[in-house]
Amino acid sequence: MFKIVLAFLGYYLFHYSGAVLGFFIGSAIDSFGKTNQGTRRVFDDMMLQKVTPADFEINLLSLCSIVIKADGIVNKSEMDYVRQYFVQTYGKDKANAIFRTFNDINKKHEISAQRVCLYLNQRTRYEVRLQLLHFLFGIAQADGLVSAEEIKTIEQIAGYLKITFRDLESIKAMFIKSADNAYKILEIDKTATDSEIKKAYRNMAKKYHPDRVNTENDAIKKGAEEKFKEVQKAYETIQKERGI
Repeated sequence: MFKIVLAFLGYYLFHYSGAVLGFFIGSAIDSFGKTNQGTRRVFDDMMLQKVTPADFEINLLSLCSIVIKADGIVNKSEMDYVRQYFVQTYGKDKANAIFRTFNDINKKHEISAQRVCLYLNQRTRYEVRLQLLHFLFGIAQADGLVSAEEIKTIEQIAGYLKITFRDLESIKAMFIKSADNAYKILEIDKTATDSEIKKAYRNMAKKYHPDRVNTENDAIKKGAEEKFKEVQKAYETIQKERGI
């Protein structure tokens, strides 16, 4: 282990202060030498910048606005969906204040999805961005139909947010129904074996568990809970079909 070796070396060269410095440097090297997932987590912890709740909410509303306008029609039911969601999550006074700020920004500047997503990529974990995508699909479905234009816009946003194709298809399957929806949600093929299905469910349950969504934003936490339920529902559907 690097931390032990460098601690001894540091003590030999610079006594106690060198041992302490060597231990911390070695610990950092050990951390980067772990599994790929561990390495990514250390890198994320070092690189992610702090985002304030207010900034996050404004950027979330910006993406909502882009999706609502995607088909060229500002649908009242979609607007009500977003407003109701913010009111239920933050309370009426705070929600109104957020919308006022957003309206001021929206009047002065054209909203760039790419710029908003770049901002969020630098300040949020991947798990949080998955819930953002789930929320955007919820808006598109609020009027009872997810249009082709809305799908195209959300897929573009998913690309800007660096969401993988399989994760995008999994979330999309929760809103656009097809015969193999449950399998798409679990990110497996319909030909998967029972053991592969069980393994996929365990992986998805870990991946989308609300505890993994490390954010102070209540709206995103709520979205994580909804998506986790969809994963459970998909697994239960396959269980019934196959008699697992």
